[in-house]
Amino acid sequence: MTYTQQIPCFNLRQIADSGQCFRMIPAPDGSFFNISRGRLLLVRQNDQDITFQCEDNDLDFWLDYFDCSTDYVSICHSADPEDAYVSRAAACACGIRILRQDPWEMILTFVISQQKTIPAIRQLVETLCRRYGTPIANPWNVEAFSFPSPQELSRASLEELRNLKLGYRAKYIHQLCQDAVLGRLDLNALTAMSYSQAMDYLTGFYGIGKKVANCICLFGLHHIDAFPVDTWIQKILLREYYSEARYGAVPKSRLFDQILADHFSCYKGYAGVIQQYIFYYERLRSNRIGE
Repeated sequence: MTYTQQIPCFNLRQIADSGQCFRMIPAPDGSFFNISRGRLLLVRQNDQDITFQCEDNDLDFWLDYFDCSTDYVSICHSADPEDAYVSRAAACACGIRILRQDPWEMILTFVISQQKTIPAIRQLVETLCRRYGTPIANPWNVEAFSFPSPQELSRASLEELRNLKLGYRAKYIHQLCQDAVLGRLDLNALTAMSYSQAMDYLTGFYGIGKKVANCICLFGLHHIDAFPVDTWIQKILLREYYSEARYGAVPKSRLFDQILADHFSCYKGYAGVIQQYIFYYERLRSNRIGE
């Protein structure tokens, strides 16, 4: 079916380049194929008119996937006018939405993402899907594969995963698959947890640290108060908010948490959206989009 709806604060290119999703595949005409939970969507944009082409029963799934029920206009307008950096970032990147993605896919995707560029992450994720996922039939006759389930991916030996150029991440993925298949990693229980509970739970698994756990919470569990701090965000926080007089005595292990508490607590409940605005804006102004 084909369905068109006006959706404000929605920009397909910004979403695709925001670093949260690695299975938005651009088409030559500017539209995108999206793959999630074994479904395939063709989506295109003309100003605020967003056109979805998908299976008849899948429209509600995709509207939820793009978080169409959340008021991003209010979020964008909530930028503190006294914070020039966030205000500029929000004005620039207000087309970004936090996608509602599959938790299992996000667990493995952000384990893979450690010390990898965005093109490399996309390539590795696609290789996993082609090797171990299930083909998705579609009217466009494009090759599309679902993200492999724990059961499907558990067929891969550690050596096979290493041969996919996953490096040290191969052992993390292999162990996480075993944990999920054996029930030690309970995905159903994870989706019912609060943000703090999910952080404690996820960081108890091999290969998942604080930053990766925050990414999983934000992009896979839709805890939009999560605020992942990677090297890009660290750079922003130090340049825009650090002062020796205010933070010089703060232990390094608590520095970024303190800066976030001081400058981003006003966005409680949706700080992760602000994180995406400044992440995208910083990469754009540094001419690093897509890297």
